[in-house]
Amino acid sequence: MTSDATHRTTVANPVPPQDLSGIVGHRLIYTYANGWQYEMYVKNDHTIDYRIHSGHVGGRWVKDQEVDLVMLTRGVYKVSWNEPTGTSVVVNIIPGERVLHGVIFFPDWVKTHGERTVLFQNDHLDQMHAHRDAGPTYPLYVVPEFAKITLFENAGQDNDEIISVAPGDLPSGWSDRTN
Repeated sequence: MTSDATHRTTVANPVPPQDLSGIVGHRLIYTYANGWQYEMYVKNDHTIDYRIHSGHVGGRWVKDQEVDLVMLTRGVYKVSWNEPTGTSVVVNIIPGERVLHGVIFFPDWVKTHGERTVLFQNDHLDQMHAHRDAGPTYPLYVVPEFAKITLFENAGQDNDEIISVAPGDLPSGWSDRTN
């Protein structure tokens, strides 16, 4: 076993070893401290699918969102992305502790008219770009929250069936499952 010192980022070694096997192919359902419930499927090392079960934009779902995924240190992952809406998201995930911390940076138009994003985004990309470009962008609505991971399971990599319907089309109580 290697020591933690060999995994630290340094000037000489700016990127720690990247073992993404503990997160790629996994589905997680988590509830933020503010009560918003999300579901993320880490499809592969560069895309996620997700559903928002409750919260400001509850009912929204997205497939094949391009992300930056890294392992910060053993068992700690960071997923970050920018959406066609102009929303940016950074989520630090610690599956072994069943906790994560997310920061969502909503543009002002999403704070004011979040309902415009409550749809299957992939079918409405031009519309999302138009709303983003029309703005307003500022002030940003920044939502930093810790969340409890209530479900964490390996669903296999690149499985398009994991998130394939809207949150409202799932059976009652579906997202309340735990493990």
